[in-house]
Amino acid sequence: MNIFKKIFGLKNDSEDLNQGNYVVATLNDKIMPIDRGDIYEDPLDEFLRNEGIGEVTGGGTMQYESGEIEFCDVEILLYSENVNQNEINVILNKLEKLGAPKGSKLTIEKTGEVIEFGKLEGLAIYLDGINLSDEVYKNSDSEALAQEIFRLSGIKESIVRYWQGNTETGLYFYAESFEDIYNAIIDMVNSHPECENSRIERVA
Repeated sequence: MNIFKKIFGLKNDSEDLNQGNYVVATLNDKIMPIDRGDIYEDPLDEFLRNEGIGEVTGGGTMQYESGEIEFCDVEILLYSENVNQNEINVILNKLEKLGAPKGSKLTIEKTGEVIEFGKLEGLAIYLDGINLSDEVYKNSDSEALAQEIFRLSGIKESIVRYWQGNTETGLYFYAESFEDIYNAIIDMVNSHPECENSRIERVA
């Protein structure tokens, strides 16, 4: 894979890295960094602090050379010195409730153990950015198209996951079933001017 950039948040300088232990949640979610904070980091941090078991100390985004997001990371400090399986299960359950897609994994740094998790499936639609008519591009509205896909598929979502490349634009959707999303939108995709030459891929 041609991956060139990984952007991490900084750990709190006051942290003693010898205290507690770290786990890293690698989320198979093509989500923008700001939205990653809103959807995953902030609610997880609040939850862990309220439970008294840890806190979120950073986050990162891995991108392909094209700039498209491959996945994102959330780094978690657990206050206990030893790995506590109950705490690990609590984190996994919380991340799945927050919408972690299939193909996500949790790495326990102290032991090197990697645990796969995630429940949602993902569909990407890549829109042709160079071969359609000028009139289509003049009237195009990718956000409106995403909202229509939300409506047709019944996805209750407040953010639009997207990527703007040199030759195409990617829109990403997550729900319980890839097939359900696909079946709900395929008629629209086949008839919508902005979707001409588009391709659909499973991303989770």
